[in-house]
Amino acid sequence: MIAMQYSIALPRDYDMAIIRRRIAVRGHLMDGFPGLIFKAYASADVAGEPPGAEGNVYAPLYLWDSVEGMNAFLCGPGFAGLAHDFGRPAVRTWSVWRAWVSPQVTQACYATREHIPIAPGAALDALREAAQAVAEARMAEPGALAALVGFDPTAWTQVRFQLWGAAHPPVPGPGVAAYTIGHVSTAAA
Repeated sequence: MIAMQYSIALPRDYDMAIIRRRIAVRGHLMDGFPGLIFKAYASADVAGEPPGAEGNVYAPLYLWDSVEGMNAFLCGPGFAGLAHDFGRPAVRTWSVWRAWVSPQVTQACYATREHIPIAPGAALDALREAAQAVAEARMAEPGALAALVGFDPTAWTQVRFQLWGAAHPPVPGPGVAAYTIGHVSTAAA
């Protein structure tokens, strides 16, 4: 599995209703996309949710079952349209160590992303086991609809994503970005 995210930073005075409309009109286009486990249409709005957002951003989160689906999307018309409208963003990817996705993931309203540096010399096998245990603990948290942990060996960082239902609005903190989810697409949709 591969986790993927790109972030489009928008001006502080940007009308985020434009992004919400974009999601409402185009979100369903990824429903049923081959190789997609989920795409969470994530955004943060300085004037709205989640509380404490540092800036306006459109930052979808993806979980792919293989590189073929990811490549089909990145080389296809959907990503080309995004690049036309906003410029081609840098796309971050992570190798997934553990992922859990609830059958109700399409009901997600919020997401968090946490980056954790991997210390030089850290035993990656032990780190992977510990990260998998964290993901399993987060799966059991009330309101959790998806949890995954992975790593980026180019920057030697760990990433943790979690998707939540309506009753669990996240609060960003040091190293934690929080988002509102406007739509969730899955291959099964």
